[in-house]
Amino acid sequence: MGDNTTRWTVTVSKETDIAVRSLLAQRGLKKGDLSKFIEDAVRWRVFDQTIAETRAGFADIAPEDLQDLIAEATEAVRNDMRQSLISTSTKEL
Repeated sequence: MGDNTTRWTVTVSKETDIAVRSLLAQRGLKKGDLSKFIEDAVRWRVFDQTIAETRAGFADIAPEDLQDLIAEATEAVRNDMRQSLISTSTKEL
């Protein structure tokens, strides 16, 4: 994790502590790997909640309309990337 870390103090049930430490031990991981495990779990949870909120935000849009929006956004990003690559390559000449 390096120099860019923050120390947390967390409280979990004894059952959760035993389950996580047993899982880590079964996989041959050490005590220090608990921090990495927790960070990965938190990242996945944040990602999962973000996806759920995004899906809820688009729940009232018909699938065909949503697909059209996705295609339009994808095309816009591709065009921007093409323009960026073209301008970069012409600057190098």
